[in-house]
Amino acid sequence: MDAKRIEELSLNHWPALTTMLHEGWLLRVAEGYTKRANSVSAIHGEEEDEKGKVEKRVAWCERRFASLGQPAIFKITPFDRPADLDRILADRGYVDVDPTSVQSLDLARIHQPELNDVRITEQLTDQWVDDFCRLNRVGTAFKPVMVRMLKGIRTKKGFVSLFHEGELVACGLGVLEDGWLGLYDIVTDARYRNRGIGEQMILNLLHWGKENGATRSYLAVAADNAPARKLYAKLGFEEMYRYWYRVRK
Repeated sequence: MDAKRIEELSLNHWPALTTMLHEGWLLRVAEGYTKRANSVSAIHGEEEDEKGKVEKRVAWCERRFASLGQPAIFKITPFDRPADLDRILADRGYVDVDPTSVQSLDLARIHQPELNDVRITEQLTDQWVDDFCRLNRVGTAFKPVMVRMLKGIRTKKGFVSLFHEGELVACGLGVLEDGWLGLYDIVTDARYRNRGIGEQMILNLLHWGKENGATRSYLAVAADNAPARKLYAKLGFEEMYRYWYRVRK
Protein backbone atom coordinates (compact mmCIF):
# COMPACT_ATOMS: atom_id res chain seq x y z
CA MET A 1 0.00 0.00 0.00
CA ASP A 2 1.59 3.27 -1.13
CA ALA A 3 0.18 5.34 1.73
CA LYS A 4 1.67 3.19 4.49
CA ARG A 5 4.95 2.94 2.60
CA ILE A 6 5.10 6.74 2.50
CA GLU A 7 4.65 6.80 6.28
CA GLU A 8 7.53 4.36 6.67
CA LEU A 9 9.73 6.37 4.31
CA SER A 10 9.00 9.55 6.26
CA LEU A 11 10.42 7.88 9.38
CA ASN A 12 13.61 7.07 7.47
CA HIS A 13 13.87 10.46 5.81
CA TRP A 14 13.39 12.58 8.94
CA PRO A 15 15.38 10.55 11.47
CA ALA A 16 15.29 11.07 15.20
CA LEU A 17 18.50 11.12 17.19
CA THR A 18 17.28 8.22 19.33
CA THR A 19 14.63 5.57 18.61
CA MET A 20 13.22 3.10 21.11
CA LEU A 21 10.96 0.21 20.15
CA HIS A 22 8.31 -0.96 22.63
CA GLU A 23 5.75 -3.62 21.70
CA GLY A 24 5.62 -2.44 18.09
CA TRP A 25 5.59 1.28 18.85
CA LEU A 26 8.45 3.57 17.87
CA LEU A 27 9.33 6.27 20.36
CA ARG A 28 11.48 8.90 18.60
CA VAL A 29 13.32 11.77 20.26
CA ALA A 30 15.54 14.55 18.95
CA GLU A 31 15.91 17.08 21.75
CA GLY A 32 12.53 18.64 20.95
CA TYR A 33 13.26 19.69 17.36
CA THR A 34 10.01 19.09 15.39
CA LYS A 35 7.11 16.91 16.50
CA ARG A 36 7.86 14.44 13.70
CA ALA A 37 11.13 13.49 15.37
CA ASN A 38 9.85 13.73 18.95
CA SER A 39 6.76 11.56 19.03
CA VAL A 40 5.46 8.01 19.16
CA SER A 41 4.59 6.26 15.89
CA ALA A 42 2.31 3.28 16.48
CA ILE A 43 2.19 1.89 12.95
CA HIS A 44 3.32 -1.56 14.02
CA GLY A 45 1.86 -3.95 16.56
CA GLU A 46 -1.52 -5.58 17.10
CA GLU A 47 -4.46 -4.27 15.08
CA GLU A 48 -6.72 -4.79 18.07
CA ASP A 49 -5.67 -4.89 21.72
CA GLU A 50 -7.19 -4.62 25.16
CA LYS A 51 -7.59 -1.05 26.33
CA GLY A 52 -5.74 -1.82 29.55
CA LYS A 53 -2.69 -3.07 27.67
CA VAL A 54 -2.71 -0.04 25.39
CA GLU A 55 -2.93 2.33 28.34
CA LYS A 56 0.08 0.62 29.93
CA ARG A 57 1.99 1.10 26.69
CA VAL A 58 0.99 4.78 26.63
CA ALA A 59 2.13 5.16 30.24
CA TRP A 60 5.49 3.58 29.37
CA CYS A 61 5.96 6.17 26.61
CA GLU A 62 4.94 8.99 28.95
CA ARG A 63 7.57 7.91 31.48
CA ARG A 64 10.28 7.74 28.81
CA PHE A 65 9.48 11.23 27.55
CA ALA A 66 9.35 12.56 31.12
CA SER A 67 12.78 11.07 31.84
CA LEU A 68 14.10 13.14 28.92
CA GLY A 69 12.37 16.30 30.08
CA GLN A 70 10.01 16.32 27.10
CA PRO A 71 6.21 16.17 26.83
CA ALA A 72 4.68 12.98 25.48
CA ILE A 73 3.51 13.38 21.87
CA PHE A 74 1.74 10.75 19.78
CA LYS A 75 1.51 10.89 16.00
CA ILE A 76 -1.89 9.62 14.81
CA THR A 77 -2.15 8.06 11.35
CA PRO A 78 -4.63 5.77 9.56
CA PHE A 79 -2.15 2.93 10.17
CA ASP A 80 -2.09 2.99 13.98
CA ARG A 81 -2.06 -0.27 15.89
CA PRO A 82 -4.44 -0.51 17.64
CA ALA A 83 -6.81 1.45 15.44
CA ASP A 84 -8.59 3.05 18.41
CA LEU A 85 -5.41 4.63 19.82
CA ASP A 86 -6.70 8.12 19.00
CA ARG A 87 -9.83 7.59 21.11
CA ILE A 88 -7.84 6.11 23.99
CA LEU A 89 -5.53 9.12 24.04
CA ALA A 90 -8.49 11.50 23.91
CA ASP A 91 -9.95 9.73 26.94
CA ARG A 92 -6.64 10.32 28.76
CA GLY A 93 -6.86 14.07 28.16
CA TYR A 94 -4.80 14.40 24.99
CA VAL A 95 -5.95 16.96 22.42
CA ASP A 96 -5.36 16.85 18.68
CA VAL A 97 -3.08 19.45 17.06
CA ASP A 98 -1.35 20.16 13.75
CA PRO A 99 -3.53 18.29 11.21
CA THR A 100 -1.32 17.49 8.22
CA SER A 101 -2.01 16.42 4.65
CA VAL A 102 0.36 13.85 3.09
CA GLN A 103 0.35 14.12 -0.68
CA SER A 104 1.96 12.35 -3.62
CA LEU A 105 2.76 13.07 -7.26
CA ASP A 106 3.57 10.94 -10.31
CA LEU A 107 6.79 12.47 -11.67
CA ALA A 108 5.75 11.63 -15.23
CA ARG A 109 3.37 14.59 -14.91
CA ILE A 110 5.86 17.35 -14.07
CA HIS A 111 6.80 20.13 -16.47
CA GLN A 112 10.10 21.90 -16.96
CA PRO A 113 11.08 24.76 -14.63
CA GLU A 114 11.50 28.24 -16.06
CA LEU A 115 14.08 29.37 -13.50
CA ASN A 116 17.29 27.37 -13.47
CA ASP A 117 19.63 29.38 -11.29
CA VAL A 118 19.77 26.58 -8.75
CA ARG A 119 22.40 24.65 -6.85
CA ILE A 120 21.69 21.07 -5.76
CA THR A 121 24.35 19.40 -3.65
CA GLU A 122 24.25 15.86 -2.32
CA GLN A 123 26.28 16.76 0.77
CA LEU A 124 25.10 19.01 3.57
CA THR A 125 27.02 22.29 3.57
CA ASP A 126 27.38 25.00 6.20
CA GLN A 127 26.04 27.50 3.67
CA TRP A 128 22.81 25.54 3.10
CA VAL A 129 22.33 25.17 6.85
CA ASP A 130 22.86 28.89 7.44
CA ASP A 131 20.49 29.79 4.59
CA PHE A 132 17.76 27.43 5.78
CA CYS A 133 18.01 28.55 9.41
CA ARG A 134 17.77 32.18 8.32
CA LEU A 135 14.78 31.68 6.01
CA ASN A 136 12.92 29.35 8.37
CA ARG A 137 13.95 31.14 11.57
CA VAL A 138 15.43 28.08 13.23
CA GLY A 139 16.67 29.05 16.67
CA THR A 140 20.36 28.86 17.50
CA ALA A 141 19.73 26.15 20.11
CA PHE A 142 18.13 23.83 17.55
CA LYS A 143 20.69 24.33 14.78
CA PRO A 144 23.18 21.64 15.97
CA VAL A 145 20.31 19.18 16.48
CA MET A 146 19.02 19.80 12.97
CA VAL A 147 22.48 19.22 11.50
CA ARG A 148 22.85 15.91 13.35
CA MET A 149 19.44 14.79 12.10
CA LEU A 150 20.19 15.71 8.48
CA LYS A 151 23.54 13.92 8.63
CA GLY A 152 21.70 10.88 9.96
CA ILE A 153 19.71 10.42 6.75
CA ARG A 154 21.23 7.30 5.18
CA THR A 155 19.78 7.51 1.67
CA LYS A 156 20.61 9.87 -1.19
CA LYS A 157 19.87 13.54 -0.52
CA GLY A 158 19.59 16.68 -2.58
CA PHE A 159 19.98 20.04 -0.84
CA VAL A 160 18.54 22.64 -3.22
CA SER A 161 19.09 26.39 -3.25
CA LEU A 162 17.37 28.75 -5.71
CA PHE A 163 18.81 32.16 -6.56
CA HIS A 164 17.26 35.30 -8.03
CA GLU A 165 19.59 37.98 -9.34
CA GLY A 166 22.37 36.34 -7.38
CA GLU A 167 20.46 36.29 -4.09
CA LEU A 168 19.40 33.11 -2.28
CA VAL A 169 15.59 33.20 -2.18
CA ALA A 170 14.49 29.61 -1.48
CA CYS A 171 15.87 26.27 -0.33
CA GLY A 172 14.73 22.77 0.43
CA LEU A 173 15.65 19.11 0.74
CA GLY A 174 14.82 16.02 -1.29
CA VAL A 175 15.44 12.46 -0.03
CA LEU A 176 15.48 9.45 -2.38
CA GLU A 177 14.55 5.87 -1.56
CA ASP A 178 12.92 3.02 -3.50
CA GLY A 179 11.83 5.25 -6.37
CA TRP A 180 10.29 7.86 -4.06
CA LEU A 181 11.46 11.44 -3.58
CA GLY A 182 10.43 12.94 -0.24
CA LEU A 183 10.33 16.75 -0.03
CA TYR A 184 11.32 18.41 3.24
CA ASP A 185 12.27 21.83 4.58
CA ILE A 186 10.74 23.70 1.65
CA VAL A 187 11.01 27.41 2.46
CA THR A 188 10.96 30.66 0.47
CA ASP A 189 12.22 34.07 1.57
CA ALA A 190 9.17 35.96 2.87
CA ARG A 191 9.96 38.84 0.50
CA TYR A 192 9.60 36.56 -2.53
CA ARG A 193 6.49 34.58 -1.64
CA ASN A 194 3.51 34.43 -4.00
CA ARG A 195 5.81 35.07 -6.97
CA GLY A 196 6.24 31.49 -8.18
CA ILE A 197 9.68 31.12 -6.60
CA GLY A 198 8.74 28.09 -4.49
CA GLU A 199 7.18 26.36 -7.49
CA GLN A 200 10.35 26.83 -9.54
CA MET A 201 12.59 25.50 -6.79
CA ILE A 202 10.40 22.43 -6.29
CA LEU A 203 10.28 21.73 -10.03
CA ASN A 204 14.08 21.76 -10.17
CA LEU A 205 14.22 19.38 -7.20
CA LEU A 206 11.60 17.07 -8.72
CA HIS A 207 13.61 16.84 -11.93
CA TRP A 208 16.75 16.09 -9.95
CA GLY A 209 14.87 13.26 -8.26
CA LYS A 210 13.60 11.97 -11.58
CA GLU A 211 17.11 12.00 -13.04
CA ASN A 212 18.22 9.94 -10.05
CA GLY A 213 15.61 7.24 -10.45
CA ALA A 214 12.54 8.57 -8.65
CA THR A 215 9.16 7.94 -10.25
CA ARG A 216 6.98 9.43 -7.50
CA SER A 217 7.26 12.17 -4.90
CA TYR A 218 5.60 12.80 -1.55
CA LEU A 219 5.39 15.62 0.96
CA ALA A 220 3.54 16.66 4.11
CA VAL A 221 1.86 20.05 4.39
CA ALA A 222 -0.07 21.65 7.24
CA ALA A 223 -3.76 21.22 6.47
CA ASP A 224 -4.43 24.89 7.29
CA ASN A 225 -1.61 26.23 5.09
CA ALA A 226 -3.80 27.33 2.19
CA PRO A 227 -1.05 28.99 0.08
CA ALA A 228 1.22 25.93 0.25
CA ARG A 229 -1.63 23.53 -0.51
CA LYS A 230 -2.61 25.67 -3.49
CA LEU A 231 0.98 25.51 -4.78
CA TYR A 232 1.21 21.74 -4.39
CA ALA A 233 -2.16 21.27 -6.09
CA LYS A 234 -0.90 23.37 -9.01
CA LEU A 235 2.10 21.04 -9.29
CA GLY A 236 -0.26 18.05 -9.35
CA PHE A 237 0.13 16.67 -5.82
CA GLU A 238 -2.91 14.79 -4.50
CA GLU A 239 -3.75 13.90 -0.92
CA MET A 240 -3.07 10.32 0.17
CA TYR A 241 -3.97 10.54 3.86
CA ARG A 242 -3.85 12.82 6.90
CA TYR A 243 -2.19 12.64 10.28
CA TRP A 244 -2.20 14.76 13.42
CA TYR A 245 -0.66 14.73 16.87
CA ARG A 246 -2.09 14.12 20.30
CA VAL A 247 -0.61 16.20 23.14
CA ARG A 248 -1.57 16.87 26.74
CA LYS A 249 -3.89 19.81 27.43
